[in-house]
Amino acid sequence: MSAENAPWLIAGLGNPGPGYAGNRHNVGFMVADLLASRMGGGFKSHKAGRAMVLEGRLGTPGVSSRRVILAKPLSYMNLSGGPVKALLDFYDIPLDRLIAVHDELDIDYGALRLKLGGGDNGHNGLKSITKTLGPDYHRVRFGVGRPPGRMPVADFVLKDFSTTERKELDYFVDRATDATEALIADGLERAQSAYNS
Repeated sequence: MSAENAPWLIAGLGNPGPGYAGNRHNVGFMVADLLASRMGGGFKSHKAGRAMVLEGRLGTPGVSSRRVILAKPLSYMNLSGGPVKALLDFYDIPLDRLIAVHDELDIDYGALRLKLGGGDNGHNGLKSITKTLGPDYHRVRFGVGRPPGRMPVADFVLKDFSTTERKELDYFVDRATDATEALIADGLERAQSAYNS
């Protein structure tokens, strides 16, 4: 398959199971769920990787719609690389058509940063993907802010969003979903100028 005809793989990062559903660490799953509803489909388990997958199209029907494989790895965050690699291999997708959507501690709550490549910044999901595939994939970084006081990072990201944060969470997830669509439709630079904050 030629690179320009290859689908995009959007991997929303998180931990499986209802106990993690509202955690800050699961914002990638939240964005993936909203993308799935926009695509008008539901996730199904995939034989190639430990992931829930939805195949479909994003964007305006016709010329500007893009083929997309939407995935929620089920391996737990720190082992995300295995399922993501299995899906890239199965669908023959080049690495620069991978978008990882994830929580980011070093950005204020709700702010977004889109980028290609770079380090993992201590994020275990990115660490696993980069170790497995290298760093040259797109990221949609969703700011969750820093833990208060001396709270350990692991405790902070595995807690649900606060009551105050939840008041704006739907709006921020919607915006991150728009940014992910824009990255595919318009390219990185235009999406960055529209959404990076």
